Amino acid sequence: MAFESLTEKLQNVFKNLRGKGRLTQEDVSAALKEVKMALLEADVNFKVVKQFVKSVEERAIGQDVMNGLNPGQMVIKIVNEELIALMGSETTELSLQPGKAITVVMMAGLQGAGKTTATAKIAGLLKRKGKKSLLVACDVYRPAAIEQLRINGQKQEVEVFSMGTEVSPVTIAQASIEYAQKKGINVVILDTAGRLHIDEEMMEELQKIKSHVSVHQTLLVVDAMTGQDAVNVAKQFDEKVGIDGVVLTKMDGDTRGGAALSIKAVTGKPILYVGMGEKLSDMEQFYPDRMASRILGMGDVLSLIDKAAQNLDIDEEKGRDMAARMKKGKFDFEDYLESMKQMRNMGGLGSILSMLPGMGVKAGDLESMIDEKQLAHMEAIVLSMTPEERRNPKLLNPRRKHRIAKGAGVDISVVNRFIKQFEQSQKMMKQFGGGKRRGMFGGMGGKGRFPF
Repeated sequence: MAFESLTEKLQNVFKNLRGKGRLTQEDVSAALKEVKMALLEADVNFKVVKQFVKSVEERAIGQDVMNGLNPGQMVIKIVNEELIALMGSETTELSLQPGKAITVVMMAGLQGAGKTTATAKIAGLLKRKGKKSLLVACDVYRPAAIEQLRINGQKQEVEVFSMGTEVSPVTIAQASIEYAQKKGINVVILDTAGRLHIDEEMMEELQKIKSHVSVHQTLLVVDAMTGQDAVNVAKQFDEKVGIDGVVLTKMDGDTRGGAALSIKAVTGKPILYVGMGEKLSDMEQFYPDRMASRILGMGDVLSLIDKAAQNLDIDEEKGRDMAARMKKGKFDFEDYLESMKQMRNMGGLGSILSMLPGMGVKAGDLESMIDEKQLAHMEAIVLSMTPEERRNPKLLNPRRKHRIAKGAGVDISVVNRFIKQFEQSQKMMKQFGGGKRRGMFGGMGGKGRFPF
């Protein structure tokens, strides 16, 4: 999980500060020494760490903080603001040409960074904003890359332009723009070739494309898990080709997060998007304020809301109907299946919980609270029911329960316990009048340590 290690260390620092009524200069200095070590261990550029700590210290040793009503909270507020400033303060959007003019975006990066997948993911984001994109296969050295782009384009329902491996990338780029003009396409995204390392041949090819085609935005895709190497790659690409922004992939697998905290400060180039998973929907707009909130363990409810809006395919009328049934305690097993489907679309329960304020930071902690295997068993039980049984649980007599248990491959006691928990959840929903959806999953799939 992104920033897991850093978040844990910072929370320990702030926990000590909160326990003090008043802060002395020594308290602040000791705390910032720990913050400095936490950032360095998170693989943040050492020059960036030095400047960051200096900025926080200058503000934290001010009279307002030292004598404030809650000085510990004031220091956290300062650290939060400085983290936001470090990552760029404002959200940077992909700059698109006005009106019906075509925007050409060139994707660059080393092989293995996830460039081709990121290209398709960005096309999906643009599609949700009403933009018609064209994915262009300019990697003529790897036939597999062309096929990967084609498959991902189909999944995103975005057209892919290819001329095979015998035509130069420059010719392909030029032809794709002519094609886009005829088809009324808004955005052309060029998926260029990557190399295992930076070389002159690679840079010359990118420069040649830019000299023959009007590229409006050059986005560099870097692997967040490579830490400071990602920052160095960004710096070299910017010096040799010129980049407008960065796409960080594999953020979900980087527990340190040093690249995200260093790139803007070192290169001056903003992070536009972050990849948070392997699915094509797992690409997010980068918001410095939201990322700072995640780092400090405050959750990220706004991104959770955005994720829900993008992934939940429940329509407004259906949503009102489900809410009304929940209020009356009539949430049935069909609704349960729908809620499980929505939860998966949003990355699973662990992904949702990690965005909520005050939840466990460590991935291991979340996994210990959520037994995904148990959740799968519960879903198998519901799928073993007939549609009539799902809509009317009162039909579930002992004979039917035995059949369901056999179909789900579980013991009859598991079925009985699940149904009993579900009935308790229905009563709880009715009691709370739908205001609090506590009990939606009825404790199902948990290990008794998490109050659903």
